[in-house]
Order: sequence, then structure tokens, then C-alpha cells
Amino acid sequence: MANPYLCPNCKTNRTRFNVIEQSPVAVKLDPSTGDVVQQYEDGELDMFHLPYKGSERLIQCGACGIVGEEEMYIKRAQSNPRA
Repeated sequence: MANPYLCPNCKTNRTRFNVIEQSPVAVKLDPSTGDVVQQYEDGELDMFHLPYKGSERLIQCGACGIVGEEEMYIKRAQSNPRA
């Protein structure tokens, strides 16, 4: 997080953000009850279960609440540098 952020939605917040660290857990659920039947370890997914390919980190604006990819906040700050 050595890059400045700027909220792409409210376009004013440069200081207040929530960093959301994601750690997905692959599971197989019982279709009737929703109970976890199996929890997969890394590399142990069955052939019908796709691995998670999303972001490891999301950012939420502390002013307006929008949640998005970290790159979106960095790019907005780069295109609107502080004077």
C-alpha cells in the first residue's frame, strides 16, 4: 500500500479507507441443509470445482462506502494528482 488512493466514486476522499483482505475457502455444501460436507485444501479441488481467481485485496472508501479493486483507487489518484 505504498501508492496514494483517491475514491473513484466520491472523488474527494484521499485519506479514509478500509482494506479488505480476502482469504477464500473452497468448500462443498450439502444441497439440502447447506452444511459443509467437505473443505478443500489448496490444490485438492475436484474436477468440477474452479479455484478462486479474484483479488486478494479490496478497498472500501471510508467516506461513501463503495468497494472496489485496489487498482481502481490507485489509477484515480494517478490521473488526479494533488496540486
